[in-house]
Amino acid sequence: MPLTDPGAHGGSARRRSSSPIPHPTRTPLLSLAVALGVALALLLAAPGPAAAHDEDPQAHPDFGSASMGSTLLAHEGDQQTFAPPEVSPTATVEGVDVSSHQGDVDWSTLWDSGVRFAYVKATEGTGYRNPYFGQQYDGSHDVGMIRGAYHFALPNASGGADQAEYFASNGGGWSADGKTLPGVLDIEYNPYGSACYGLSHSAMVDWIRDFSDTYRSHTGRDVVIYTTTDWWKQCTGDHAGFGATNPLWIARYASTPGTLPAGWDFHTFWQYTSTGPTVGDHNQFNGSMDRLQALADG
Repeated sequence: MPLTDPGAHGGSARRRSSSPIPHPTRTPLLSLAVALGVALALLLAAPGPAAAHDEDPQAHPDFGSASMGSTLLAHEGDQQTFAPPEVSPTATVEGVDVSSHQGDVDWSTLWDSGVRFAYVKATEGTGYRNPYFGQQYDGSHDVGMIRGAYHFALPNASGGADQAEYFASNGGGWSADGKTLPGVLDIEYNPYGSACYGLSHSAMVDWIRDFSDTYRSHTGRDVVIYTTTDWWKQCTGDHAGFGATNPLWIARYASTPGTLPAGWDFHTFWQYTSTGPTVGDHNQFNGSMDRLQALADG
């Protein structure tokens, strides 16, 4: 029996019915329309893919939780039990960096242990401000430390210029008071998605340049760049164009800073552990106290 026979698929039952027989060319079209409508409804009702957070990191449920070095262990894996590097204390200055994870910090204990400078997370992207910033930034200053602020970069959330303006306007500014260090751009692995934020090497370099130029226009200072050598190679192609202007803060949890990113002959700061006393993240300034003071003075 040919497939077009009206008796197939229950056609005889339809003939016994008083209902009109559907036009043979309309039935497939109606079925197709129904199927497409159901598929569209399911698509619209389904939740978006996890990768949507990569496109808008400020919509991520953990937005604001990132801090200096918080992505290193997952990507680079080198971690040491706390032990200060074997260097002369007259050639370095001990410091810490803090964020909301530390809450209210015991600055007196840190000062008594020899810590003389502090960096405090101020902002992330263009939608987060550290709620403990006042206690941490002012508290470190009040015990006598030289302090500064840092910004956690989200290059796939907004432009470099926008984030630099947000940072400079929300704690990241600089003043010539002898107690304020230039701001820091913390640019490391993406805590909410792909390591390089979905940017090409050239796009990442352009983003960093826009941030740096805008920060300088607001403060008169060149922003310090915090990063790791591995991330810099992977995400900028080991671009060498910032070493002549921007101080380097290298992150490596080991006994030496290791090989530096292209363009820098020396580091200014070194984050050498995330398991230090009182506050986990400990750092050294690569110079004596008078040189740190000179950096603050501009």
